[in-house]
Amino acid sequence: MAGGTHRDVLGELGRRIATGMIRPGSVLTLAGIEQDLGASRTVVREAVRVLESIGMVESRRRVGITVRPREHWDAFDPQLIQWNLDGPFRQQQLEALAELRVATEPMAARLAARRATPTQRAELRRLAERLVELGERGEGASDPYLEADVAFHALLLAASGNPLLAVLERPVHAVLEGRTRLGLTPAVPAEGTLEEHMRVALAVAEGDADAAERHSRAHMHTVWDEMSSD
Repeated sequence: MAGGTHRDVLGELGRRIATGMIRPGSVLTLAGIEQDLGASRTVVREAVRVLESIGMVESRRRVGITVRPREHWDAFDPQLIQWNLDGPFRQQQLEALAELRVATEPMAARLAARRATPTQRAELRRLAERLVELGERGEGASDPYLEADVAFHALLLAASGNPLLAVLERPVHAVLEGRTRLGLTPAVPAEGTLEEHMRVALAVAEGDADAAERHSRAHMHTVWDEMSSD
């Protein structure tokens, strides 16, 4: 990786740590990373700073760069999610995100039915119609489907009016994109997926909080079952 860029070095080092090639407790040095990856000291420093911000490493003078235990890492960081999806922790990452969505998106749908603006309600329905159109054509693994799916769930979370729910868009986006990139998203969406998207959108549009939560929960359980079988 001679002359490696910041992105290259960060990706390689992050993947090695996330996959367990470099284990928690390991101590690295800037010079060692520089020599191993063939990158400049400046690029290595920048990569280490990012890993520190995620909680994956800790730098201490006269000690070096220590890999921290996994429980200290920022589990919501999109880069970490992608590294996990690329390695032996893929299944654990998929299931963890599915469980998070089961726990949170139904409440977001309930709140969206109460708080969404007219523009958000209309856009949610448009995105649901777009997903149905693409899914019925067998394009569930396509980039346009991914784009519409990411936008649908991001909007649902934002329309909840709860900023703590809205920030979950980042990990949801990361796992949806990662599944598509890894070829784990079916061309024909799982039975009920398209219908539940539309039912959630209609319930939010009509201000029916009970129905919005119910249909979102049904959809999330479908996703959970699908993730568990990947």
